[in-house]
Amino acid sequence: MSALSQAARLAIELCTRASVTPADAGCQDLIGARLARAGFTIERIDAGGVCNIWAWHGSVGPVFAFLGHTDVVPTGDPAAWTSPPFVPSLRDGLLFARGAADMKGSVAAMVVALETLVAEHPAHAGVVGLLLTSDEEGDAIHGIRHVVDEFLRRGQRIDYCVVGEPSSEQLLGDRIRIGRRGSLHGHLRVRGVQGHVAFPEKALNPIHAAAPALAELAARRWDEGNAHFPPTGFQISNIHGGSGALNVIPADLRVDFNFRFGTACSAEELMRASEAVLVRHGLDYRIDWDLSGAPFLTADGVLRDATLAALRARGVAETIADTGGGTSDGRFIATLGSEIVELGPLNASIHKIDEHVRLADLDVLAEIYRDISERVLLA
Repeated sequence: MSALSQAARLAIELCTRASVTPADAGCQDLIGARLARAGFTIERIDAGGVCNIWAWHGSVGPVFAFLGHTDVVPTGDPAAWTSPPFVPSLRDGLLFARGAADMKGSVAAMVVALETLVAEHPAHAGVVGLLLTSDEEGDAIHGIRHVVDEFLRRGQRIDYCVVGEPSSEQLLGDRIRIGRRGSLHGHLRVRGVQGHVAFPEKALNPIHAAAPALAELAARRWDEGNAHFPPTGFQISNIHGGSGALNVIPADLRVDFNFRFGTACSAEELMRASEAVLVRHGLDYRIDWDLSGAPFLTADGVLRDATLAALRARGVAETIADTGGGTSDGRFIATLGSEIVELGPLNASIHKIDEHVRLADLDVLAEIYRDISERVLLA
């Protein structure tokens, strides 16, 4: 351990903690104590059994924040791992552990970057901070969503935000996210009339009734996308109907589906168009909508320029900036009007058995994070 960098040592220490969402397992206490020693003000904004911490340094000027999470997804079968998922293992220059890449490695690099920044520039301009939650991999209700509501209430802004999600593909920094698609869930219930399968004329099968409408929804071209976002996607994720008996026409059908959409259409337009299909097919239905996040996009500006400059300074010749992947907590920060960039380690092993991160990348990532914050606040 003595030969390892500060970022690597902290990542290892965090990865020993079994912080399966929404548990934090003491990660934020460890980080908070460390940043307090570096002169940061520490605030806990916990809610609903979720741990949230906001640590900041400085007082006047633009606010630059790192955003991350200390929770991890379940490990799967521990016996399938080459080494126990919460016993960090170093092999061939890699750190193996659940959460190493998503995203305790990034969090460790952020902490080291902040410590270095304030040590070298104790009277820096603006405010620099770290915002962490233990509810990113779970329901995401009492995590950053809750913190942003609190920030809006008190007038706390974040002007620039770097999210540590594992964005890279082959080499550190070869891909960054400058936005994300929105996510809209539909929970549909189609009502029928229960009966015997031998007497369909005395019943109404909701599966048969809904099938043409579902086929139309699945086949529909919702929009053409635009320069930053692909066309809207529609996917059915769950479908259930019936009592389990083979000779009973069910009384209702339940369907869960999801839209991933960009800025070519709105959530309201998708809801109206979907319900128009259901009405046109004459269904007796109820639908509950859940917008888990609107799309967001960071245009060319201070943060994107600083990020690309920091990457080029470390030999990353080409970086793709896109809006791919799923959702992230950046969708909540976007409601503050922030410029947002997501930059983190390689994502090939995230959520998998034997998740891992390159140790050398943690050192470079800490340097890049510090460089970005300096370019934004000290330019």
